[in-house]
Amino acid sequence: MAVREFAERGADLQLVGIQKRFPGFTAIESLDLTIPAGSFFALLGPSGCGKTTTLRLVAGLEEPTEGRILIGGADVTATKAHQRPVNTVFQSYALFPHMTVIENVAFGLRRRRIGDATSRAHEALKLVELDHLAQRRPQQLSGGQQQRVALARAIVNRPALLLLDEPLGALDLKLRRQMQLELKGIQEEVGLTFLHVTHDQEEAMTMADTVAVMNRGAIEQMGAPAELYDLPRTAFVANFLGQSNLLTGEVVGTTPTSIAIDAGGHRVVVPVDRAQVHRGRITVGVRPEKVSLHREAPAEASDRNVLGPGRVIDVSFSGVSTQYLVEVAGIGTLLVFAQNIGIGPVAALGDEVWIGWSVEHGFGLADLAPDEGRFAADDSTSSLAVQAREELVAELGES
Repeated sequence: MAVREFAERGADLQLVGIQKRFPGFTAIESLDLTIPAGSFFALLGPSGCGKTTTLRLVAGLEEPTEGRILIGGADVTATKAHQRPVNTVFQSYALFPHMTVIENVAFGLRRRRIGDATSRAHEALKLVELDHLAQRRPQQLSGGQQQRVALARAIVNRPALLLLDEPLGALDLKLRRQMQLELKGIQEEVGLTFLHVTHDQEEAMTMADTVAVMNRGAIEQMGAPAELYDLPRTAFVANFLGQSNLLTGEVVGTTPTSIAIDAGGHRVVVPVDRAQVHRGRITVGVRPEKVSLHREAPAEASDRNVLGPGRVIDVSFSGVSTQYLVEVAGIGTLLVFAQNIGIGPVAALGDEVWIGWSVEHGFGLADLAPDEGRFAADDSTSSLAVQAREELVAELGES
């Protein structure tokens, strides 16, 4: 089975007006989404944001309250899970312990009575570089190897869409980073459409072509990983995708290219084309790794923002960088990441310092604070039980 045959089965995914309500809460408010064929797409967000519900809807494990699901242009909204051209890789690999690796991978093909199941399974194992372990049993493999077997078992069915439900969550940090690169390489080689659900920001940015950040059942922002990180549009995205220093104040000056705000008595400038709002009270931000720490007040310059003096209230060594918390009067606590390129820290606890960053590295948000209160989340087991009971009563009534 050639790699080309995998790629031909990739398909686009469209979610049109999707809403999912449970008794007592709404998991997805209103979702329109198009994922191009052959792309690696990540749904990123905290617990309860609706990302796993979205994946279950696509897989056919849940039915939408409203809306349509299309795969390759075909409406599959009412199609049963086992009839959809979709396979899912879960965090728990769910391999059959009494079967060998090759038997696990070939199981789905044999159940569907597809000929040449063993050779097809060997080809899938070659893709994940595990064909040499085909005769071992799952308990003889490492966690990373088991994860790749689960991936091969999903790929061998040639799905139009492969769903990844936090498949790396059970791995240790070093192995997880290795598998991130391997997963991306496999996706590029086979050409399938991958929909990856995760709460791990680094995982999403490492593997995905496009990331959609979800918050309370809706997509807050979507785009390339570098775009979302460098130019977040909302406070939620700025704080969830990495860390940000956010400053709020009134706009006190504008030019054709920049906006200046008064943040606690300090003048902070951002480029016009990197700001979502240009008047009134706005929030601007800068990533902590873009900020530099100074022991003396730096010279004023039109292309730099300088805040200070401030006081270092915490110093944390993290290996590649040292993290400083700096208390600045009128503003509060700001975070600075200083790369460890010298010997010893730039400043010590209690030192007086100034911080600065290039104006071009700042960004202006569309809101002042995370949007709250669209609906109240209530994912208690009692509400799910109510739903299950109602569905059972309806099913008995129909029969």
